[in-house]
Amino acid sequence: MAQQQQQGMDSALFERRLRPVYDNLEVGNNRKALQESEKLLRKHPTLLCARALKGLSLLRLGRYDESHGCLQTVAEEKPTDDSTLQVLSFCYREMEQLDKIVELYQHAVKQNPGNEELLAHLFISHVRVEDYKAQQAVALQLYKAQPKNAYYFWSVISVVFQGIRGPESALPEKRKIYLGLAQRMVDKHIKEGKLETEQEAFLYLHILKLQNKFQEAWEFLTGELCAKLYPGAPVSMKFELLKELGNWRELNELLQQLLDADRDRWDFYKEYIQSSFELMKHAPQAEENGEKDSLARCQEFLQGIIDSSERKKRGPYLARLELHQRMRADQLPAEKLVGDFDEMVIEYFRLFGDKSCCTHDIALFLPSISMKQRQALASKLLLESGVSSTSLPKNKEQMQKHLCALQISRMCGSQMDLPVDHLLAFYTALKLHYEHGRSTFGKKLLSTEMGPSDAYALLAANVMYDLSRRENKSDHLFEALCLLQYVLRNSTSNFHVKLLSLKIYHLFGCQVGAQEMYEYLDIKQIQLDSMGYVHCQLLPLGGRFSGTRNVFDATLKFFTNSYKERLEYIALTYRFCTFSKMEEFMNFKERLTNSLQYVACSVEAQICDLVSCYGNIQQNLTAYAAMSIEPAEDRIAWHELSDNRDLEAVIRWDPLHEVDAGEERKESFDQEVEVLQVRSLMLRLFASFVDLYHGASSKDSPAGAEAATLELLRESWTGLFQRLRLMNYKPLAQKFLVNLLPTRLHLLLDLPYERFFDDLAQLVLDLQSGSGKLAEQCKRVGDNVISVMEMCVQTINESNECNGMDGLWKRRAQQQKVAASLEMLSLYAFLLSVLNDKLQVSSKTKSKKRPVDNKLDGPQPISEKERSQMLQELMRQLKHKLESCDAAIRTWKAPVLPRDLSSFMSDMSLKPEVEATLIGDVSATFKDSHEMMVTELRNLLKDKIRMVAK
Repeated sequence: MAQQQQQGMDSALFERRLRPVYDNLEVGNNRKALQESEKLLRKHPTLLCARALKGLSLLRLGRYDESHGCLQTVAEEKPTDDSTLQVLSFCYREMEQLDKIVELYQHAVKQNPGNEELLAHLFISHVRVEDYKAQQAVALQLYKAQPKNAYYFWSVISVVFQGIRGPESALPEKRKIYLGLAQRMVDKHIKEGKLETEQEAFLYLHILKLQNKFQEAWEFLTGELCAKLYPGAPVSMKFELLKELGNWRELNELLQQLLDADRDRWDFYKEYIQSSFELMKHAPQAEENGEKDSLARCQEFLQGIIDSSERKKRGPYLARLELHQRMRADQLPAEKLVGDFDEMVIEYFRLFGDKSCCTHDIALFLPSISMKQRQALASKLLLESGVSSTSLPKNKEQMQKHLCALQISRMCGSQMDLPVDHLLAFYTALKLHYEHGRSTFGKKLLSTEMGPSDAYALLAANVMYDLSRRENKSDHLFEALCLLQYVLRNSTSNFHVKLLSLKIYHLFGCQVGAQEMYEYLDIKQIQLDSMGYVHCQLLPLGGRFSGTRNVFDATLKFFTNSYKERLEYIALTYRFCTFSKMEEFMNFKERLTNSLQYVACSVEAQICDLVSCYGNIQQNLTAYAAMSIEPAEDRIAWHELSDNRDLEAVIRWDPLHEVDAGEERKESFDQEVEVLQVRSLMLRLFASFVDLYHGASSKDSPAGAEAATLELLRESWTGLFQRLRLMNYKPLAQKFLVNLLPTRLHLLLDLPYERFFDDLAQLVLDLQSGSGKLAEQCKRVGDNVISVMEMCVQTINESNECNGMDGLWKRRAQQQKVAASLEMLSLYAFLLSVLNDKLQVSSKTKSKKRPVDNKLDGPQPISEKERSQMLQELMRQLKHKLESCDAAIRTWKAPVLPRDLSSFMSDMSLKPEVEATLIGDVSATFKDSHEMMVTELRNLLKDKIRMVAK
C-alpha cells in the first residue's frame, strides 16, 4: 500500500520534497537531514524513501539501534522503487551487511522479473559477496531479458571465476570443467559473429591461457578477428605465448624489430638475450657454428645499436653487460666475443656515472665477479671519477660520479675492513664533501628537490653505524643523526634522510623523534600498507600506549575505508566490462584484506585499548563489549597473510656478499607472523577470562561453553610457546643500518608472558568453581606479579646505571621491558576489577534468596565470601606492586649522551651557528620523549591503582 502511494505521487514533486534531505546528507549535515526527513514523514508517513533516508541519517549520527529498527521496517515492505533500494543499499554498504543488499534486490526482482535495472543491481550485489554461481544465473537471466553482449560476458566471467576462485577451484577436474564451459560459451559467440569489443577478445585469450592452450591463443591473437577487435593488444602477450610455444626464432626477430624502434627498453633487451641463448641451446648439435652464431648475432646487433645511436642510451650498454654475465655463467668465451668486463663497466661509468641510477645499474652485475675483482673494479672507478682524497669535485656531474664510485666501493666491501681511525677520517671527508656540494651546487633548489650532495650524508650515516656497532656505543650514531637532521633542514623533501632518521630514533627508543619523522614523511593511502612497517611495527611495547593508538587509528581508517572502495572498483569493472582489470583489482583487494600490517594493527589496537582502560567498571565493560572480540573464533586467515612491505624504499649500499634481501624479508615476515600469533592468542585468551564472568548470558551458547573455550585457548597458549622455543628463531641480523630492527618475538619469549597468563587462566577457573586449590593458585599468581614488578624496577635501575656510560645504546630494549611489564599488570588489574564486580553482584543476588540462579553457588569447598576475600587480597597486593613500579618510574632518568655537547660540536665541524641549535634540538627531543613516556606510564599506573583500590 505504501509503495502504491509512493508510486502514485508525481515523480517531480517526490524528488523536490526529498532534495533537502539528500543535500544535507551530501554535505555531512546529518542532524538537519534527520529533521528534514521527519518533517516530510509527518506529511507522508508511509513514504518509503523518506523512511530509508531517516535510517541513513540516524546511522551517520551513530544512533545504530534506532537506525537498524527504521531500516528493518522499510526492508520488510520489500520496496521495488529505485530510490528506496539505492538508499537501503548505501546503508547496508556502510554497515558492511552486503548480504542484505542481495535479499533486497531478490525480493524486488521477484515482483518485476524482467526489469533490466533491478537485475543489473542484483548481479552487482552478488559480485560484492563473491557468489559466482549466483552471478552466472542472474547474468543469463539478464541476457534473456535484454540480449546484450555485456550481460553474456558477465555470465562468462562468472563461470571463469567459479573455476579459478570459487570454492571448487582447488580441484583440477572442476577447474577444467568450468574453464572449458567458459571457452565453449565464447566459441559459440564467435561462430555467431557476435564478438564486438577488445575486452571480449582479451577475455577469450585469458581463458585459453588459463587452460594452457597456447597454440589456440596464438592463432587467435594473430588472426583477423583479433586484429580487428584488439589492435592494441600488448606486445607482452606475444612474448608470453611465443615463449610458452618455444618459438624462440620468431621471438628473437620480433624483439629485434621492437628494439630498432625503441632502443632503451631494458625489459626487451633481457627477453632478446634470453631468446638468443635459447636458440643456441635448441640448435642441432651438429651445427656448432650455428650455436656460436646466435650469440655472435646478438653481440653484433647490440654493438650496431650502440654505434648507430646518435644520443647515448643506457639500454644497449646494459644489455652488453648482461650478455657478458650470462655467457660467463654458462662458461662460454665472453671476453673473446664481447670484450673485457671491467673496461665495459668503466665505459658505462664514463657515459652514465653522472646519473643517480648508475650505482644500481652497475650493482646488477657485481655478484657475477669475484670479491678480488670487485674491489679492483671499485678502485678503478674511484680513479675514473677524478676526485682524490685531497681534491673536491669541480662540477655537479663529477660530484655525482664520485658519489657513484663511493657507493660501488661500499657495495664491493672495500670500506668494511678499514680501521677505526680510517673510518672516522672517511666520515669527516664525506661531511666536507656534503657541505661543499650543498654550498656550491645546492643553491636555489625547489622545496621538492633533493640536494645534489645529500647522498654523501646518507653514506656517512651508514659509516657511523658501522663504527657504533663495532664499539657497541651510541656516540658515533648520535652524531650521524645530528648530521641527518642538518641535511633535512637544507633538503626538506629527502625521504631517504627521513627514513634513516626514523630508524635511528627507533633504535634509540626515542618515540617522539620517530613520530616526528613519520609525520614528516607524510605517508598516505596505500603507503600506509607498504611503508607503515617502518613505524607501526616498532610502536607496541615502546612505552607510549596512547600515542601508539593514534597511529593505529590513522592506519586502520585507511584499510576500513578502502575496503568498501575496492568492492566498488570491482563492481565498476563489470559495469564497464573491463575484464583485463578484474583480476588485478581482486588480487589487490585480497592482498589488502589479508595484509599483515592491517591484521597486526587491528590486534595491537585492541590490546592497547584494554591496557589503557581508565573508567569505572561499567564503562570499561561497555568499551570491551564494543570491541566484539570472539574468543572461540580465530578470524585471521593465517595461510593467506600477505607481506606488502616495500623493503626497497630504504636505500642501501651495503656489501652485496653480506646482504640477502630475500632471506631477510622471509625471516622478518615469519617472525612478525609468530608475534601476531602470540598477541592474537593473548587477546582471545584474556577475552575468554572476561567472558567467563560477563559473557555467560548469551542465549545461543550452551552452558559451560565459555569455560571450555578458555581451556582450549589455554592449551593453545602453552602449545604455541613450546613450538616457538623448538623453532629456535634467531634475532634479525643488525650488521647494517638499513637492516630491519629485531621483532618482539624474543622479548615475548624471554619475559614471563606464558606463565603469567597460564596461571591467570587457572585462577579464573578456580574462582568460578571455588576449587580447594584456590589459595595455592592465588599465591602463584601473586608471585608472578611480584616477579614482573621486580623486573620492571630492576630494568629501570639498570637504565639509570647505564646512563653513566651510555644511556642510548640499550635504551630501546629497556623501554620495551618496562612497557611489557606494565602491560601485563594493567591487563591483570582490569581482570581483577571485572572479577570483583561479578563476585559483589553475585553475593547481592544471593542475599535476595536466589541461590539457584547463581552459577557460583552450590556445594563448593570454598565459600563465595572466602573467594571474595582472596580476590580483595590480590587487589591489595597488586596496588602495592603498582605503587612500587610508580616509585621506580619516578626515579627513571632521561638518557644521557655518552659525550658532552661541546665534544659533539667540535666533531660535527659544520657551520658554528648551526651546531649548537642542531645538537641541542636533537638532545631536547630525547629528553622530551623520555618525559612524555614517564608521564604517560605514571598516568597509566594511577588509573590502575584507582581501579584496584576498592
